Amino acid sequence: MTATTFEVRTVGLGDPLVSPLLSELAYEYATRYRDLLDADELRAELEAYPAHELAAPDGDLVVLLDDGEPVAGGAFRRRTEPELGDVERLAERHVRHTDGTPAVPTAELKRIWTSSTRRRQGLARRVLVELEARAAAAGYARLYLTTGPRQPEAVGLYLSAGYTPLFDTEADRTGPLPFEKWLRTS
Repeated sequence: MTATTFEVRTVGLGDPLVSPLLSELAYEYATRYRDLLDADELRAELEAYPAHELAAPDGDLVVLLDDGEPVAGGAFRRRTEPELGDVERLAERHVRHTDGTPAVPTAELKRIWTSSTRRRQGLARRVLVELEARAAAAGYARLYLTTGPRQPEAVGLYLSAGYTPLFDTEADRTGPLPFEKWLRTS
C-alpha cells in the first residue's frame, strides 16, 4: 500500500473546490445548532467574511486535495475586531488594547473543515499546520479562533495542537469558545 500524497492549494472563496467545504459546514452547523441558529443566522455566519479577507496579503484560504478532490480546508484572516476571552488575563499580557482589539498582529482561523467521509485521519491537523505556517510567513505573531460548544472534536484538536483556551474549561460551555496560539516568527 502506498501513502497518499495530498496537494495543498490556495483558492478563492468563489472557487468550486470550496463548495463542499461550505456545504458541509452549513449542514454541520444546522445539525449541531438547530435549536440555537435559524436559517438566516446560519447563512449570516457562513457569509460573514468577504472573499478579500480570506486572501493575500492579510489572509489565505487553502484546500487539501486528494486526487483532485477537496478533503479538508481552512482559512485565516486579519483579526481587528474585539475578541472574546478572559479580558483581565489578556490585558496583563498586553495581547489586547483596552477596547478588546488585538494589540499584536493576529490572524483569526476560520472554516477549518474535514470531509465527513475522511474524518479521524489527521487531515484537519494537516490544514492547521499549513495555516499556522502561512500565517507566520505573513508576519502574524498570534493566532485566534473560536469554535462552538457542540464541537468537541474541534476543541480536542486545538488543545492537542497547543492552543490555549481563553475560557474557563471547567464551566458549562454555552457560547463561542475562544483559543489563542503564539507563533514563532523568524
